[in-house]
Amino acid sequence: MAQLAETYACVPSTERGRGILISGDSKSNSILYCNGRSVIIRYLDRPLEVQVYGEHAYPATVARYSPNGEWIASADVSGTVRIWGTRNEFVLKKEFRVLSGRIDDLQWSPDGQRIVASGDGKGKSLVRAFMWDSGTNVGDFDGHSRRVLSCAFKPTRPFRIVTCGEDFLVNFYEGPPFKFKLSHRDHSNFVNCVRFSPDGSKFISVGSDKKGIIYDAKTGDIIGKLSSEDGHKGSIYAISWSPDSKQVLTASADKSAKIWEISEDNIGKVKKTLTCPGSGGVDDMLVGCLWQNDHIVTVSLGGTIFLYSASDLDKAPLSLSGHMKNVSSLALLKSEPKVILSSSYDGLIVKWLQGTGYYGKLERKVISQIKCLAVVEEEIVSSGFDNKVWRVSLQGDQCGNAECIDIGNQPKDLNLALLSPDLALVTIDTGVILLRGSKVVSTIDLGFTVTASAIAPNGTEAIVGSQDGKLHVYSITGDTLNEEAVLEKHRGAITVIRYSPDVSMFASGDANREAVVWDCASREVKLKNMLYHTARINCIAWSPDNSMVATGSLDTCIIIYEVDKPASSRITIKGAHLGGVYGLVFTDEHSLVSSGEDACIRVWTVTPQ
Repeated sequence: MAQLAETYACVPSTERGRGILISGDSKSNSILYCNGRSVIIRYLDRPLEVQVYGEHAYPATVARYSPNGEWIASADVSGTVRIWGTRNEFVLKKEFRVLSGRIDDLQWSPDGQRIVASGDGKGKSLVRAFMWDSGTNVGDFDGHSRRVLSCAFKPTRPFRIVTCGEDFLVNFYEGPPFKFKLSHRDHSNFVNCVRFSPDGSKFISVGSDKKGIIYDAKTGDIIGKLSSEDGHKGSIYAISWSPDSKQVLTASADKSAKIWEISEDNIGKVKKTLTCPGSGGVDDMLVGCLWQNDHIVTVSLGGTIFLYSASDLDKAPLSLSGHMKNVSSLALLKSEPKVILSSSYDGLIVKWLQGTGYYGKLERKVISQIKCLAVVEEEIVSSGFDNKVWRVSLQGDQCGNAECIDIGNQPKDLNLALLSPDLALVTIDTGVILLRGSKVVSTIDLGFTVTASAIAPNGTEAIVGSQDGKLHVYSITGDTLNEEAVLEKHRGAITVIRYSPDVSMFASGDANREAVVWDCASREVKLKNMLYHTARINCIAWSPDNSMVATGSLDTCIIIYEVDKPASSRITIKGAHLGGVYGLVFTDEHSLVSSGEDACIRVWTVTPQ
């Protein structure tokens, strides 16, 4: 049996120069955001509780709860809206193709019967309102000439719809059926977001011209603005009203969020400026915000979510962060407590603690891309997509000095001898390179195409896997490799090789979906017929007591085998990560940590049968 114990969620996908939309449900106190094809549901008071909806065929852009909190409408870049239930396994109610291009915003009507969606129409309509159950149009939306970035539904009767976009216009529609009433061109740049106040008396539009304008909700006339003194110095990307309709929250590219008090004469004055704790780089620009119950949520371009308390704004915010891209490798620091390190190719290394989740980022002095990552007690060794191998010293949980070795070829795999970690084995297309410290001691051409490798903890033996599926075992003496044996069993290119912790066995996996466990001393097959994946095997992990081996594959599954039992008595975790599993590590005999294409990290409790 394998049960999901914890999920460490990914962060929202962001894009430079655009706002993102996070929305929520005040009853369950959860927020919704999108990353890749997934829609993430997170609970603000329980950060470790996460639900993921992964049924979209294209990257999702926006998701919103219906007014009664029972349904969620989510949209993607192909112009499709899916409406699904929040309970019993996200049952699909309806799917509509609404626009012919990307949808940027959607809103429910307050009675939950209609949905308005806006975005890029590729020459056809840019806004559509439709009935939620039948998909029939309820109105005609003309008046925009370019991508419509935001739309809003008036929360009280008589219903109104407001849209705004890249043509600098704010358009006002009456209905239903909705028809064009009037248009304002008071912004001098893209209008990024428009929102009605919860009491339905006014609405505000904000734009990249650093301005915010207040309108009357019934007539659509301009009645005020956000004052420019102490205003934002950069584009304003998002806006959210307080539940009592007296204050608004804005998020901007000047790396700050501001809370404005809206006076009786409809002038907004800054009440408080929230600056994010961060290095002050581009990643700290704020691109999204939400005011829900007593929580104030802001999202930075780097994806970090900051949670403030609206009743105590001086309290330092709680920051929730994680990965935005495919998490390609996992490692375990055997410190106390055990820290899980995860890395994605954009160069981000995040620390996680079992039971508490996000534990901070590992800040390196030089941020380089990461393809392979190997970790020992005091050092991180990584290689990227250039010809360099980086050795970064670890002091506690901070990075020290970094050394960089240019090996003249693109590294494909990277292994450390755990007992003498200054010895590293790096594989390149044509052979292997031995590193001692930061020196290349030998470059060995093996005469075949190398695809994977492993080195024994004491540094005396290496196993190299080739493109034709053969495993070559070498003994390492000094700086030379001597071939001891060639093992043939695999029918595809070797993708991963891992020694067991006591070095009595090793496991190998190939691109033809097969894994094999070998005995080290006799070099015979120990466990065969491990043929239960349907695609390439990406990663292998051994349990600390050598009794179990886990394989993760491109087919989104994890399979756990017990070494002493036949392969058919396996434990399978289906759909562990949308898009494929790329990292696996055991933290103890019963806990398996996995990571994958969906940028999430999951902890599974494994109990052998």
